Amino acid sequence: MPDVRLASPQGKWVLLTTVLGSGMAMLDSTVVNVALPRIGRDLDANLSALQWTVNAYMVTLAGLILLGGALGDRFGRRKVFVVGVVWFAVASLLCGIAPNAGTLIAARALQGVGGALLTPGSLALIQASFHPDDRGRAVGLWSGFGGIGAAVGPFVGGWLVDGPGWRWVFLLNVPLALLCVPVALRHVPESGGGERAHGRFDVLGAVLGALALALVTYALIEAGGGGPVVAVSAVAGLAAAVAFVVVERRRPDPMMPPDIFASRQFTAVNLVTLCVYAALGGFFFLAALQLQVVVGYSALAAGTALLPTTVLMLLLSARSGELADRIGPRIPLTVGPLLCAAGMLLMLRVGPGASYSADVLPALMVLGLGMVTLVAPLTATVLGSVSVVRAGLASGINNAAARAAGLMAVAALPLLAGMGEEAYREPAAFDAAFGKAMGWCAGALVAGAVIAAAVVRRPPPDCKRPECLRQGGVTAPPLEGEPVREKLP
Repeated sequence: MPDVRLASPQGKWVLLTTVLGSGMAMLDSTVVNVALPRIGRDLDANLSALQWTVNAYMVTLAGLILLGGALGDRFGRRKVFVVGVVWFAVASLLCGIAPNAGTLIAARALQGVGGALLTPGSLALIQASFHPDDRGRAVGLWSGFGGIGAAVGPFVGGWLVDGPGWRWVFLLNVPLALLCVPVALRHVPESGGGERAHGRFDVLGAVLGALALALVTYALIEAGGGGPVVAVSAVAGLAAAVAFVVVERRRPDPMMPPDIFASRQFTAVNLVTLCVYAALGGFFFLAALQLQVVVGYSALAAGTALLPTTVLMLLLSARSGELADRIGPRIPLTVGPLLCAAGMLLMLRVGPGASYSADVLPALMVLGLGMVTLVAPLTATVLGSVSVVRAGLASGINNAAARAAGLMAVAALPLLAGMGEEAYREPAAFDAAFGKAMGWCAGALVAGAVIAAAVVRRPPPDCKRPECLRQGGVTAPPLEGEPVREKLP
């Protein structure tokens, strides 16, 4: 039985380690968008290269995050977590010294592999290390500190971009890793590697999933130029997706068991997730560019401007979860996306000469309230739609679906909005395309609200409840771990 107490010195070291590890990935996912205009100018990169700077990371993270959790169960959670932290730091160093856009994109893909190892591992270490009486509070502190990291990320990123330079957005991860790894090796107990060390890894499923995402993303990003390569990539991506489904149906231990989607509620909530996080992923990618390219903000001002959404989520997400427990998830999952859609439509007022207090802030406040309303109930409904023993798997699938949705949105929105390769260098053209993109995002959110209203129902009263009550991330819902199975004497 795990016996580390939160008040003990070891408990504090374990918490620090997991916060540092997950904070690296959280910071990276929130600050890179702010740095994109400067990266484009310094590396002479076009818009598709900026899309890949975001999406190369998301492809490998979304495709491998379920496999990363399984690796920890097999070989030891601390061991895989440490490997993930080191991998992430080395890839971050490569990002920081990248001489051109191609090298940066390749390094970002490697970063995603490290993120897939450390992101599920950080929560798994808490659940496997702490005494059951302290586990809930430890998870709450972990998610709360993670939310604070997400809140300060854009501010820190903007300061770095305007000051030392955008490369320090990535290089900052190296000293964090140098602090995290020795603490983990000395103070965090090893777990896993025994009770579930059987069966085969679904490596083929993970590879096919990541390949499908990569090929479809390439086709969407490069579709503006046309040509046979784009068509071949699209067909190959769809074929890889079909092969993924076939493999998952036939494997004895699939990464994503098809029968989990037999739950109508689980399927519906994941469809809502796809709609919501496609809109949010596209919004935060384009909003950071809009504020800098069109409105004229510095990177620091743009990062600071986007803080209200994260702060609202950090302060109010737990209360939103309590409200959803009382009234059920259907209303929050319907109203939340509609509020987000209204916030994005209010962003149509954000153009040349826009006032922050009159134009930007109201839109972000409405968007933030919508996110507060929907994120906690969405997580609770995902967990409540499957059996307790599958809660961790359900959360992992939902988290991967959110990241894949954001990935597809970043790839597709510039195409749908008619952005050219040099759009981010032309304020008038970018402003016009941004307005069209906000319309697409609002439409996706309305679709999510309709699905929730039509299908989502109250979970049973004895279902598993979320442990990550405070959420500050904007790229995916909270990742919940599997119940820890104690060994019998």
